[in-house]
Amino acid sequence: MGDARSLPRLLTGVGGPPASLVEHRARYGAGTARTGLLDEIEAAGLTGRGGAAFPTARKAAVVRAQRGHTKVLVVNAMEGEPAAHKDRTLLATNPHLVLDGATALARAIGATRVSIAVARDEQSTVRGVRAALRERDREDRGLTLELFTPPWRYVAGEESALVHWLNDHQALPQYRPHRPSILRIGGAPALVDNAETCAHVALIARYGAAWFRALGTEASPGSALVSITGAVARPTVVELALGTPLRAALRAAGADPEPQAVLLGGYGGTWLAASHLDAPLANEALAPLGASVGAGVVVVLPAEACGLRETLRITRWMAHESARQCGPCAFGLPALALDLQQVVASGPDAPAALIRLAQRTDAIAGRGACRHPDGVVRLVRSALDVFADHLDSHRRGRPCAARTHRPVVAVPELEPEEDLVWQ
Repeated sequence: MGDARSLPRLLTGVGGPPASLVEHRARYGAGTARTGLLDEIEAAGLTGRGGAAFPTARKAAVVRAQRGHTKVLVVNAMEGEPAAHKDRTLLATNPHLVLDGATALARAIGATRVSIAVARDEQSTVRGVRAALRERDREDRGLTLELFTPPWRYVAGEESALVHWLNDHQALPQYRPHRPSILRIGGAPALVDNAETCAHVALIARYGAAWFRALGTEASPGSALVSITGAVARPTVVELALGTPLRAALRAAGADPEPQAVLLGGYGGTWLAASHLDAPLANEALAPLGASVGAGVVVVLPAEACGLRETLRITRWMAHESARQCGPCAFGLPALALDLQQVVASGPDAPAALIRLAQRTDAIAGRGACRHPDGVVRLVRSALDVFADHLDSHRRGRPCAARTHRPVVAVPELEPEEDLVWQ
């Protein structure tokens, strides 16, 4: 595949139609068989690219250690973030790379089934994966590969919610106080990995850990796909070596390298001011800023927009998208959105609402059945910090200079409660 330090790796051939199995093998080589694959993945330092960044080999080893059970490998391509489209891009370009990694990982843990989950709303992706599976009909002997199409919801991509749906068609998160924990499908231990993670596994199986580590940093090796949206000419996906400065990532996507701020990690992520855009895109560098690479999402906010208004739009939607299984989601998030709305409205209730915001974020953090409310708290807290100047104007009842600016963040319209689909 040429110089190990060159890019792209995952997105070879991007921009064309989905690669056929023959084309795929011409690009990447035929085989993914490697003795001791989990040891190689551990040496590579691969972490999950779905948001949690948990070590892939360690997560797989927990499932492999479950003796006497039939096991399942689940490819999570649900992509619940409205601003994310990296998995769709990957599957639209190199579906067989994802499937190669999934089958290699399945064999490494002793699984007999591979379940690929793509949101049913993404019909083009569904058709592409279905066609790729037909091509592989006789390729993956000893494994059953099946495509599943749950409904698209923000929380439906959370791995326990996805497993819940695969069990009983209810896309609702499960309470898991300790991780990693064993998820089960029909009693069988299940390993759930993001589509991008599986594609990296396919490359590590072919070229090895040293090749993978030729990019990235010591603590965050390899490359990652990043969806860049917001104030850009068009939403795009770029593949970057981890450790690339954020500003360089914006340039790679044709975005303004001098924006007001960026939202990093998705809708449950962290706002970062422009003063931090020279920070490397790597968790060890972002952690002191309260941020992480997360699901590989960067939303660019232009200078003329109001970050508080954009945060309010996201918070309302995230409150609406919750599974409503516990108090922090059912009551805390709507109250948080209402307080933020009163702050943004710059009325006489703004100072009291600001005090309530601090109290509510403290009360909600860490108390949800899943991590959904924690993400919203992180988003709101970072907005209050990064947009302190806007906040002061709103708190004092001054008109927002950005009140007539068109929305920047891609937030879907709120659906009527009776139209929400979880099955």
